[in-house]
Amino acid sequence: MSGVEITGLTVIGHDGPMVQPIDAVIEAGRTLALIGESGSGKTLTAKALIGLLPRGFRAEGSVRIGERELSLESSQPAWRSARGGTVTLLLQDPFTSLSPVHRCGDQIGWTLDAAAGRRLPRGERDRLVADRLEEVKLPAHVARSFPHQLSGGMRQRVAIAAALAADPQLIIADEPTTALDASNQAEILDLLRSVQRARSLCVILISHDLGMVRGRTDDVLVMRHGAVVERGATADVLAAPQHPYTRALIEADPTMTVAPPPVAAAPVDEAGLLLSASGVDKHFGERQVLDGVALDIAPGQIAGVVGESGSGKSTFARCIAGLESEDAGSIVFDGVPLAPGRRSRTPEQMQIVFQDPYSSLNPMMSIGAILREALGVAGRPATEVAELLTTVGLPAGFARKRPAELSGGQRQRVAIARALAPRPRLLICDESVSALDVSVQAQILALLTRLRDELGIAILFISHDLAVVRMLADTVTVLWNGRVVETGPCAQVLTEPRHEYTALLVAAARRENTHPNLESPKKD
Repeated sequence: MSGVEITGLTVIGHDGPMVQPIDAVIEAGRTLALIGESGSGKTLTAKALIGLLPRGFRAEGSVRIGERELSLESSQPAWRSARGGTVTLLLQDPFTSLSPVHRCGDQIGWTLDAAAGRRLPRGERDRLVADRLEEVKLPAHVARSFPHQLSGGMRQRVAIAAALAADPQLIIADEPTTALDASNQAEILDLLRSVQRARSLCVILISHDLGMVRGRTDDVLVMRHGAVVERGATADVLAAPQHPYTRALIEADPTMTVAPPPVAAAPVDEAGLLLSASGVDKHFGERQVLDGVALDIAPGQIAGVVGESGSGKSTFARCIAGLESEDAGSIVFDGVPLAPGRRSRTPEQMQIVFQDPYSSLNPMMSIGAILREALGVAGRPATEVAELLTTVGLPAGFARKRPAELSGGQRQRVAIARALAPRPRLLICDESVSALDVSVQAQILALLTRLRDELGIAILFISHDLAVVRMLADTVTVLWNGRVVETGPCAQVLTEPRHEYTALLVAAARRENTHPNLESPKKD
């Protein structure tokens, strides 16, 4: 019997049940989506289905995949025999699933060897690796590349090829495109869908992006606090949600097809711009990643920078922050030219908030200690910790907690609070909401707008998500291959783009939200 049947899946943690009993059936060739906020139990459910729950957690229930039935309480030897050939996990970040020190072909080959139960002859192995790469629309020479030599989209294709190498019957894709721009997201999802249909695979897609779920999944489970609150056909649930929580998720979802709420007009400082960058060049070895990039930001303005992965967005932000040294060009802050590098910047001028608060917050320190350290660097009293937490909408009592005790959205608020400690005039947000679910994302965007309005702070907002930028920014600059191809008022550029590349980005973002099963243009 083909397909997947999940019976009584339950996850129990240190404090009792973390995921309430779940039953679900996935027919061969169909995709089940799991959606919900951070902490809703989506990833715990996925890890229970592949025997990878963290220490201190255990699962109950069973799963039947094809003709094979597994108890979710099975020992690791039983799970090891099932992983790869029966069920496989596709992770959010291919850097996590791919070894940085081994060539891509070797990593696909390891899965082929494991599936065969022996080391395959070199010629046969190379042929099968090439076949798997061809299936994911990659040339055979990629087998000789290391992951860092590939773009984000190509790395995720390699990860898919490795996941498919042992011919699994169930693929669990956990936020597989979160770190990719809209056009690459569309390509990866359409690729996964086409391979699924060709092989009649069952897929579980975990996502906080409703645009990704809409049109590319067949059925959906909506999870909240470890329980399923709504289920049904994806089109029906997202078009006419019955549960208030589902309706709240949909209302929080940014979209390119609905006009954003009006953005307050940015105040203009007649004395001049706060930041003016012009002619910024940057090379990494022989590769030029920035080519004459320019950007102006007025006091109190929110300036967006968008573009595909590898377009130079983050490198440009790091040059402005002094974390990278530009090779040429000028960066002027409040009329004063800044030399390349961090030494010419002061904490009061600018601060940066990164994408992942997990890696930017010290897990060994309490929230209070993290903020006191930032206040000390700025020469401000430690007694202002409570004020900082209140500014970002967190209770003063959070000072006693550690990062691991907070949700993703709460951690990002702490990261913003730390950046605000020196009272900077410019806040640089580098993909600061891309890893958050839609409702938490909406809260952070509202927070940034409020900070701009109340503190008069300017914000440089780097993102690959055009819908988010359209909701937040006053102006937008579009980067392509390290060059500025279009800039202007955000509503104008993202509604009536003049450059072909901008038009492609906008079309990809709209397609993500409105057109089910539409094949994206192929680049290969």
